Amino acid sequence: MRDMRAIIGTHDLLLITIDTLRYDVTAELLDQGRLPTLARVLPGGWERRHSPGSFTYAAHAAILAGFLPTPAEPGPHPRLFAAAFPGSETTAAGTWVFDAGDLPGGLAGVGYHTVCVGGVGFFNKLTPLGTALPSMFAESHWQPSYGVTSPTSFEEQIACAERVVHDRAEPVFLLVNVSALHQPNYFYLPGATDDSRATHAAALEYVDRHIGRLFALMTARRPCLAIVCSDHGTAYGEDGYVGHRIGHEVVWTVPYGEFVLQPGEWP
Repeated sequence: MRDMRAIIGTHDLLLITIDTLRYDVTAELLDQGRLPTLARVLPGGWERRHSPGSFTYAAHAAILAGFLPTPAEPGPHPRLFAAAFPGSETTAAGTWVFDAGDLPGGLAGVGYHTVCVGGVGFFNKLTPLGTALPSMFAESHWQPSYGVTSPTSFEEQIACAERVVHDRAEPVFLLVNVSALHQPNYFYLPGATDDSRATHAAALEYVDRHIGRLFALMTARRPCLAIVCSDHGTAYGEDGYVGHRIGHEVVWTVPYGEFVLQPGEWP
């Protein structure tokens, strides 16, 4: 396990949740050479994990309390981050333990500037529910062009992150909730009129074309621990199911990648 006590304070932290991304689709694309940027940082491929929730709000509430997707084999599985909690069986010697109700609050307490660039509706700050997750951060951003109906959503989100992060002297914790995979995603595949497994794949290829900008941004000042994962998957007709917030294998099984980026590694 990575020693997070040596990481916190010396590294920026980047958490990219590619909303609704399925493990099976992204593993296939990586094997087929269709994700060249992610292939650079995931030479061993994606790790197969189980989501802590079957839809965005539940999964992110858990993730932002330190419960990242769990390895998909018998445990126990020590966690990178954990709130101080008596009797925790997944807090190990290398776990960074914080005395706060959520991870952004814990990181803020040791000098991090915490930033959220939202994507799907649970980050839109238009309602009390849409404010719950962003309110954990010192700085949060959302606008319609970052949302699920925008064909350029990820580019817009990256541009926002570049504006708010590049001149920060203190360590930064940046969460980007990528909305591009979430339905509707048919517009990423020319000629498609409905969402499908193929349009899901095309949306991920779009994300791969631009994600290197985030890696470059977060290594401009210091090393960065990056986590790229899905919050949950989604169904496209498997066993009659469509969508998520259901207990199906394609919803619960998610990809996970964790790696350290060094300054100058990304032009």
